[in-house]
Amino acid sequence: MELKRDVSPVRPEEHARVLEVWEGSVRATHDFLDASDLAFLKPLVRDAIGTGVALNCVRDGDGTVAGFSGVNGGKIEMLCVDPAHFRRGIGTRLLRHAVEVLGATAVDVHEQHPGALGFFRRMGFEVVGRSEVDGAGQPHPLLHLRRISK
Repeated sequence: MELKRDVSPVRPEEHARVLEVWEGSVRATHDFLDASDLAFLKPLVRDAIGTGVALNCVRDGDGTVAGFSGVNGGKIEMLCVDPAHFRRGIGTRLLRHAVEVLGATAVDVHEQHPGALGFFRRMGFEVVGRSEVDGAGQPHPLLHLRRISK
């Protein structure tokens, strides 16, 4: 399916779709999380969507959210792509928008998700720290990344 090229704000009526994209993306890429982890995280993500996070998306040709990012205070809090649209440049577009338009300079990635670490490194981020637990206090170590000034 054809993708729309622009990045645009997520509309409030699209929040349920954003949560679907988050869940599909996490299930496809976070094999270290089990069903109880997802059950714990899903309401936290649902509550974060639309509250203090600038949500932007890329839509498919039908206008449906195919991927989204959430930025708050210069930090990328979420960047997820529907698995049906993996490897089509959506993540790159969303990241560039977060950096160039919203001024994002930081992101955390799960240590057990080497694909995300490689992606952000290719896009100019470097590891500057590590935490033993994730933002929800769960035992999933995070790597803290910052964008390298160029």
